Amino acid sequence: MTDNRDLPQAPGPAGGWGSMRGIVEIFGETWSTPASLASLRKLNKPRGVMCVSCAWPKPVNYSAFEFCENGAKAILWESTSQRCTPEFWEQNGHSVTELRAWRDHDLEMTGRLTHPLRFNHDTDRYEPVRWEDALSDIGARLRLLEPDSVVFYASGHAGLEASYLYALTARAFGTNNLPQSSNMCHETTSVGLTKVIGSPVGTVIWDDLEQADAFFFFGQNPGSNSPRFLHPLKACKDRGGKIVTFNPVVEQGLVSFVDPQNPVEMLTGKETKISDQYLQVKAGGDIAAILGMCKCIVEADDAASAAGSPEIIDHLFVAQHTAGFDSFIECCRETPWLRIEQESGLTENALRRAAQTYMDADRVIGVYGMGLTQHVDGAMNIAMLVNFLLLRGNVGRPGAGLCPVRGHSNVQGQRTVGIAEKVHLIPVDRIKQLFDVDTPPKDGMAVVEAVKALFDGEVKAFISLGGNLVRAVPDQLRMEKAWTGQDLTVMISTKLNRSHLFPGRTAYILPCLTRMEEDLQGGAAQAVTTEDSFSMISGSVGFRKPASEQLRSELAIVAGIAKATLPPSEKLKWNEWTADYAKVRSLIEQTYPEDFRNFNARMFEPGGFYRGNAAHERIWKTDSGKAMFTTPDRLNAVGFNDAPGRFRLVTLRSNDQFNTTIYGYSDRFRGIEGTRDVLLMNPDDIVEAGMTDGDTVRILTDASDGLDRCLNGLTLTAFNLPRGTVGGYYPECNVLMPLSHHDTLSGTPASKSIPVRVELEAN
Repeated sequence: MTDNRDLPQAPGPAGGWGSMRGIVEIFGETWSTPASLASLRKLNKPRGVMCVSCAWPKPVNYSAFEFCENGAKAILWESTSQRCTPEFWEQNGHSVTELRAWRDHDLEMTGRLTHPLRFNHDTDRYEPVRWEDALSDIGARLRLLEPDSVVFYASGHAGLEASYLYALTARAFGTNNLPQSSNMCHETTSVGLTKVIGSPVGTVIWDDLEQADAFFFFGQNPGSNSPRFLHPLKACKDRGGKIVTFNPVVEQGLVSFVDPQNPVEMLTGKETKISDQYLQVKAGGDIAAILGMCKCIVEADDAASAAGSPEIIDHLFVAQHTAGFDSFIECCRETPWLRIEQESGLTENALRRAAQTYMDADRVIGVYGMGLTQHVDGAMNIAMLVNFLLLRGNVGRPGAGLCPVRGHSNVQGQRTVGIAEKVHLIPVDRIKQLFDVDTPPKDGMAVVEAVKALFDGEVKAFISLGGNLVRAVPDQLRMEKAWTGQDLTVMISTKLNRSHLFPGRTAYILPCLTRMEEDLQGGAAQAVTTEDSFSMISGSVGFRKPASEQLRSELAIVAGIAKATLPPSEKLKWNEWTADYAKVRSLIEQTYPEDFRNFNARMFEPGGFYRGNAAHERIWKTDSGKAMFTTPDRLNAVGFNDAPGRFRLVTLRSNDQFNTTIYGYSDRFRGIEGTRDVLLMNPDDIVEAGMTDGDTVRILTDASDGLDRCLNGLTLTAFNLPRGTVGGYYPECNVLMPLSHHDTLSGTPASKSIPVRVELEAN
């Protein structure tokens, strides 16, 4: 066996000088102005700017620099002094066909979009267009289409106000086709958690982080995806708490951390060891791993009962608050350790150690990310984590609970205010009362359903409120071809991205303000609001001069499309709402009074105001009225059988990346520099396959749907991964994922376990 300590890994801890260098490099590359530093000082503070990166909460007692490396990169990326003006197309002669050969990074490096654009198929270029002409034409073309042939997609960036009006626009138009970026990441959470605890979101709040005795991490990488989380983790370790991590990939943020806001640590290089135990579970093996720990807890409780000792399982909580306990416990007792070890890739001894840490802690938080949600049986992963926490009453009490970490700044909030394809999630009676709009009775399409309908020719138009959907979804090559066959594509964007390069028969790019830029409407500066992962609502006020006088706010663009498309109505006051966003917040409060009481008065409270969560109070809005134990009928979540030569591909994001945005080509936490064209593989798997570290290989999807999917030109790189698991970068690897490969309950694409084969490329 190869010693994994010799394999490429992070050259140092998360945070520290590496984090500072990463920020400085982006500052230099984007030519950000000194004013962007003022943006950083205002970031995540009351009456400041809410971060446009992840949805990590804002503490009440904020620090002088309340941002992380990724948040700083996102701000600097949008604050670039570079501009993608009409001259980019006119004078430089760039065609859409030519730009398809450009890298994602280089497309966005052209800078901020400055003018509304319409695609000219004769010249293969975008051309400037007047706002009035663009909106009028979009409205006229939408009116020619059947409502259910149009999809209104949202990326998770737009504030609550624009999102609320966007959902209203779609329903007034006559469709519930309102898919959102959560369909591709945490829809498994929304559906899975609702089924077992009655809440579509996590149950913890900030105070819980400060009281927890232990954190159990599953498939989440705070070092790259939510670095501000490292501060409460360090605080937990400082007070003697424990952290146990389950992840196929060794992520440096969960190994060690140097606080870049601590001068002593920065000068001395003093690291905080984060994980007390790091278990490299086989991709998709979390069901077995969690079941193994539960089996240990049941055995310990049985032994305590026999000896007359204090119970290990919280039987009072279980009796009062749960259902399904007996069946699950029987499964724990009967499942043999051999099967648990085989499916998890972990030893019985390692799982017993982890279970003991759990049993020694009074208050435990279960943290997870897309490593749990993006599997064919991702919902079972979520249910198993709930089982684990319910055994000792670790849901709905201080210092304990479920903590899914959301990836985009307002992805959770958009769902809260109505961007949802399922009718039962919408207060249809209030919408009827307020606007005289009849919500269509039929559910709309989520992302996977919408893409399938697009492939089948049933979708004729896509409106995209942000995002880079063509690049983000499975079956990328099929998506590119199908996207161009639409009658209309409209993208509300800040920068050029790959989705713009596959225009429909009529295609528009509508440039919008960023959250840092001053939004003047009706002669007054407007604020917007967002919701973080802990259900806290915060106001955000832009203050920078817009990149172009031609830019409009997301809300103004949405209202403009609505006015151009829908028949006039006394109750649809698009002009009034555009002039004063406070009026939109009043509408949100009237529509969702339980969540948004005194919305305008509370929006700038430090840390945000809490909209509430019934499960946090141990009120279970499930069919049974109780939290549900779930008995697993399988021990892995991948949805396919292992076979000789078949690997489980895990898609990864680099340290220099946010979703489909590629800031650069340095993945310092994994020791990979200057490229993203790599395939990471266990060295013993490399030897067994008859290959050599450094070989050029291609990956082929190992699915039996009759379609060939292949990614060429990858450098095989020996890496510390479990046997049978390989890793490659998202979104490049999306070409390998079949659209049909998704969570069975929620439809979330199963990006963390794609069946593939690896071949040497011919010289």
